[in-house]
Amino acid sequence: AGAGLAGSRRLLLLLLLLLALWRAAALPRGMLYPRDTPSRERKELGGLWSFRADLSPSRDAGFVQRWYRQPLRQTGPVIDMPVPASFNDITQDPSLENYIGWVWYEKEVLLPPRWLQDELNTRVVLRFGSAHYYSIVWVNGVQVVEHEGGHLPFEADISSIIQDSPGIPCRITVALNNTLTPHTLPPGSILYMNDATRYPKNYFVQNIRFDFFNYAGIHRPVVLYTTPSVYIDDITVTTTSSDSVATVQYQVVVVGSTVYSLSLSLYDQEGKVVATGDGPAGELKVLNPNLWWPYLMHETPGYRYCLEVKMQAQVNGALLEDVYTLPVGIRTVHVTSTQFLINGRPFYFHGVNKHEDADIRGKGLDWPLVVKDFNLLRWLGANSFRTSHYPYAEEIMDLCDAYGIVVIDECPAVGIKMFESFGNKSLQHHLVVMEELIRRDKNRPSVVMWSVANEPASELDPAAYYFKTVIAHTKALDPSRPVTYVTDVNYALDRGAPYVDVICVNSYFSWYHDPGHLEVIPLQLTAQFENWYKTYQKPIIQSEYGADSVAGLHSDPPLMFSEEYQKAMLREYHSIFDKKRKEYVIGELIWNFADFMTNQGTTRVLGNKKGIFTRQRQPKSAAFVLRERYWKIANESSCLPPVIKSHTLFL
Repeated sequence: AGAGLAGSRRLLLLLLLLLALWRAAALPRGMLYPRDTPSRERKELGGLWSFRADLSPSRDAGFVQRWYRQPLRQTGPVIDMPVPASFNDITQDPSLENYIGWVWYEKEVLLPPRWLQDELNTRVVLRFGSAHYYSIVWVNGVQVVEHEGGHLPFEADISSIIQDSPGIPCRITVALNNTLTPHTLPPGSILYMNDATRYPKNYFVQNIRFDFFNYAGIHRPVVLYTTPSVYIDDITVTTTSSDSVATVQYQVVVVGSTVYSLSLSLYDQEGKVVATGDGPAGELKVLNPNLWWPYLMHETPGYRYCLEVKMQAQVNGALLEDVYTLPVGIRTVHVTSTQFLINGRPFYFHGVNKHEDADIRGKGLDWPLVVKDFNLLRWLGANSFRTSHYPYAEEIMDLCDAYGIVVIDECPAVGIKMFESFGNKSLQHHLVVMEELIRRDKNRPSVVMWSVANEPASELDPAAYYFKTVIAHTKALDPSRPVTYVTDVNYALDRGAPYVDVICVNSYFSWYHDPGHLEVIPLQLTAQFENWYKTYQKPIIQSEYGADSVAGLHSDPPLMFSEEYQKAMLREYHSIFDKKRKEYVIGELIWNFADFMTNQGTTRVLGNKKGIFTRQRQPKSAAFVLRERYWKIANESSCLPPVIKSHTLFL
């Protein structure tokens, strides 16, 4: 047995080594968020794009006819489509609501003449915040990038293409496919209905194993941005701290030349330089640092410094300078067998699960909605959320950093239920997704833990090797954060749980199990916690619990789907949370923050109604129950002065 275990370990290490070598060749090094600096400019490409769904039987007319070779309007009818937004709910066409296959977007953009002057050595990059699910992008008919995955950014250097056509609009064409297969994240399958007596010709449906609508489109900002030809490609920052001094370890990657100089300055929020450094790697020391604290844990939550990185290089006798500024929060994270520590102090997650979901826009980034949601989170007294069940927009993550909202950052591995989704093809893609996610969010102080999946079929035999590999890979990429996945499998059957740092468990006692019987919750929830902790001796988060309620539907005594039943279920759960959080339960995340859309079905009336807010962000009765609880927990554990507590209560 020992020899077999050693062999298994060697095989795992060899696989990770090979994947690391493959990643170095396949993935670009950096994915810094585009910012305006003295050396960089941005041009936002949001607004109306031309749009067409490929309605051909095989969904391949766009490729056969090469729609990307000329303006889209010249190859057939187009409609206006807003970007960012999902395309599903924009029109009155029911076939677009549930469309599966290739859709085409296009926009023509006139670039500033200074971007096209060769002597300035300007590099022009086209970047997509995300597009769901598989994207192919052309510029002026030339393919520039392909990307798989619907929730992470991708980009392409288009400098050489646009230099050939100064003064002519730059034509950007995107082919986008939302089809999900057993090997995508999230997975799905296509079911062809071949019974001609029951279904039209070429009829098929997309099957999914997750409970939210598979919105599709260009969901996040599209931008053009510039850098010099020699530029700062990536920055990695990690921090440590003690009572009187903090260290900021940094690593900077420069692309375009091997001969350059780097200088770094760390500024506090008053604009004072508190530390300086030089070179591609090093350590900055900050005396008497202002630490990054979560919301309601400190009177100034979300404190961030500004790290300014300057690069200088000689190119063809000219001095090039690139400047990039990175917000930096100084904080530490540590997990014990019973606690989750931020900056050495116990942290209790009292928060929510969310979705990027709203009327009309679907999953498209919408600033008024984003700001409203953060105001509701702070009104609620929530200090955290999980990005269920995919990475959220970078703009949302920026506000988490700024407001001190703690994040469990989850990749889009939801609905991994099929045996074939645990094979090597799926595993390889899962590892790449984790690389892209960590590359994007590694410097965020709000991100305290990675979640590599939600509710997989982790009782299956292949799940052990699969999650051992994914978690080991994630830890190799980022040793500074704990790693988890969220399970709904029985504690005795879960094959991946030995490899996580924190147990995250979902349960819906008296809803999906023993529906209508609130009286079973104390016994079943207590047994759940005790069994998990006895088996693994790891801290536990109740990562989902809740009940559907239809706003305005009332029943006394409480009956399912009424606001009263949702409140009663929460209170039963809370009574056990209060006992177990004195021991090893470190958090509770309600499912869900707001109602959200799902596929149509006999158990879903215009979506999932487990929100404590409606889809339009109006509170149900449960929101007030949760608000009272969260503020009580915050006041019990907070070091805030009373005046701060009372002021914050009325945000």
